[in-house]
Amino acid sequence: MLNCAVIMGRLTADPELRTTNNGISVTSFSVAVDRSYAKAGTERQTDFINVVAWRQTAEFVTRYFHKGSMIAVQGSIQTRKYQDRNGNNRTAFEIVADQVSFCGSKRENDGEGSYNRPAPQQNNGFGGQPAGGSGSFSTATSADFDSVDDGDDGDLPF
Repeated sequence: MLNCAVIMGRLTADPELRTTNNGISVTSFSVAVDRSYAKAGTERQTDFINVVAWRQTAEFVTRYFHKGSMIAVQGSIQTRKYQDRNGNNRTAFEIVADQVSFCGSKRENDGEGSYNRPAPQQNNGFGGQPAGGSGSFSTATSADFDSVDDGDDGDLPF
């Protein structure tokens, strides 16, 4: 059997870290997830999905995520039965998080400005700017690349 859930959305509130009587860390939070479709002439609907995280995952979530942060959650769906204040039987559906990941830009997650990728190093030959410094491999010339010595027998060295 398979029980796997993956969602991506925004936290609806700041998660709070709690501990059980045995000292195990736990947090519960809700993720707002937009539906991927909308009826013609209507706005897209949003679902609010409850998530529970335990131990190191709970500590990670409460440390690095806050209200409005984009988050991806992978886990399994769990149900709980309980009685409400009026004595009615209820069932709660929630995702028990196995993994959580950052989504969106650093600015969205930190609130500390935008994320800028470091500038590539000059003349590194792999993944950086070409030796000619043109800034794009599509405009490089043959002088921007080193030749490979294929030895005396004409075979490549690898």
